[in-house]
Amino acid sequence: MTIRFVTGNDGKVREAREYFEGIDTIEQIEYDYTEIQSDSLEEIARHGARETFEAREGDDPVIVDDTGLFVDALGGFPGPYSAYVEDTVGIERFWRLAREEANRRARFRTVLAYADADGTETFTGSVAGTLVAPRGDGGFGYDPLFEYNGQTLSEMSTEEKNAISHRGRAFAAFAEWYASNED
Repeated sequence: MTIRFVTGNDGKVREAREYFEGIDTIEQIEYDYTEIQSDSLEEIARHGARETFEAREGDDPVIVDDTGLFVDALGGFPGPYSAYVEDTVGIERFWRLAREEANRRARFRTVLAYADADGTETFTGSVAGTLVAPRGDGGFGYDPLFEYNGQTLSEMSTEEKNAISHRGRAFAAFAEWYASNED
């Protein structure tokens, strides 16, 4: 069986394949599902996975992920709106907002939704860190701002980042569940 990962991000697919080695094939597909407006990553990912699975007429299972950066001092903002904020104002302007805060603790959260003929399941991964002035050349999105144990995600190698990442933790939870539920 093949699991279709609904994303335009090749990096996410490479990361996913590491967690499913020997379990199944992960194939990247692009599908423009309706991204509902919600304060809940779970609701957004669940809706996207279900809509995609049904639009594909119950072909193979699909997975969709939704990720947010939650900043404590900003009441969890930007949270589920992280991609919109990044696209609209960029990480440099976002940093100018966050740097004024005494408490710059933040958390990345990823919710992975898996949909098949039996329903939809969700799996969450998170990593806590601190927002800092942008540095590093790797990664994408808010990675240059997010520091974990003295390094930003942009300063880490792919292997280092994958070992602690929010998305990796969600994939690990899913892979464990999936392996235990195979027929």
